[in-house]
Amino acid sequence: MGAYLVRRSFLMVLTLFGMSVLIFVMLRLVPGNITDIIFDSAGFVNEKQKKKIEQQLGLDKPIVTQYANWIAGLAKGDLGYAYVSEKPAIDEILPRIPVTAKLAVLALVFSVLFGVPLGVISAVRQNTALDYCLRVVSLSGLSLPSFWLGLLILMAFVQWFGWIPIYQSDPGSLWKEIALLSIPAAAVGFRSSALLMRLTRSSMLEVLRQDYIRTARAKGASDQVVNYDHGLRNAMLPVVTIIGVEAAFLIGGLIVTETVFNIPGVARFLVEAIRWRDYPIVQNLVMFIAIVVVVVNFLVDMTYAMLDPRIRYES
Repeated sequence: MGAYLVRRSFLMVLTLFGMSVLIFVMLRLVPGNITDIIFDSAGFVNEKQKKKIEQQLGLDKPIVTQYANWIAGLAKGDLGYAYVSEKPAIDEILPRIPVTAKLAVLALVFSVLFGVPLGVISAVRQNTALDYCLRVVSLSGLSLPSFWLGLLILMAFVQWFGWIPIYQSDPGSLWKEIALLSIPAAAVGFRSSALLMRLTRSSMLEVLRQDYIRTARAKGASDQVVNYDHGLRNAMLPVVTIIGVEAAFLIGGLIVTETVFNIPGVARFLVEAIRWRDYPIVQNLVMFIAIVVVVVNFLVDMTYAMLDPRIRYES
C-alpha cells in the first residue's frame, strides 16, 4: 500500500506538471493579450505606451521565462497580480472559492441523496409502474440543460412568490446562504442525480443477477440484506467513479448557473478573466480546477478499497 501511494503521488505531481504546461501554452496560443484588448477598446494604439504596459506585466519576456516565474510563484504561494483589478490574484480568487465550493457540495449532495436511492428502488422494482416513472424522470433530467431549468425556476418564483432567489453577498446567516444556494444547486444537481439514478439502476440490475445473490436468497436472507448489504455495496463501485467525476466537473462546470443566478463564484469569474486575457487569474483558476480533479480521482481510488475488500493495492 505504501509503495502504491508513493507511485500514485508521483503520478499526481507528473500530471499536474503536464497540466500546468498545457494551460500556460494554450492560453498564450489565443490571439491577443490584455494590452491588445485595452488599446482596441480605447480605439487607438500608442506603440510606446503599449510596450511599456507589456514590460510592466512581464509579457515581453520569453514564454519559458514567464512559465518559470509562474511556477516559482506558485511554489512560494505568490499567484501574481490580476491585470484588470491590479490586486493580488490570491485576493481575487480566495473569496470566490468558498461560494463555488458550497454550491458544488450542495449540488453533489442533492444528486447523491436523490440519484442513488431512486436508482436502487428502480432496480428492485424493475418493470413496474414506479420503475417506468423513475426512468422517465431520469431521462428528463439528462435532457434538460441546467441553465434552462434555472431560468424556469426563476420565472416560477417570480410568478408564485413575487421574488427572485438571487444570491446576496451578505445573506445574513449561514442557513440563509444555504437556502439561497440550494435552489441553483438543485437545478445543477438534477442532471447529476438523473445520471446517478440510471447508473445505479443498471449496476444494481447487473449485480442482482449474480450467482452469490441467488445463493443469499436461497439461504433465506431478507430482501433488505440482499438488496443493500450484498447488492448495493458491490454495485457502488461504478457509481463512486461517476460521483467523483461529477464532483470534479461541478467545480468548473457552474459557469452558466452562476451567471443565471448572479453568483460571484469561481466559474463565472474565470469566464470574465478569459475574456480580458487576465493570465494570472486564468492560469491559477484552471490549475486549481486541475488539482481538484486529480485529488478527487485519488480519493475515488482509495474509496474502492474501502467498498470492496477484494481490491488491494500491492507494491
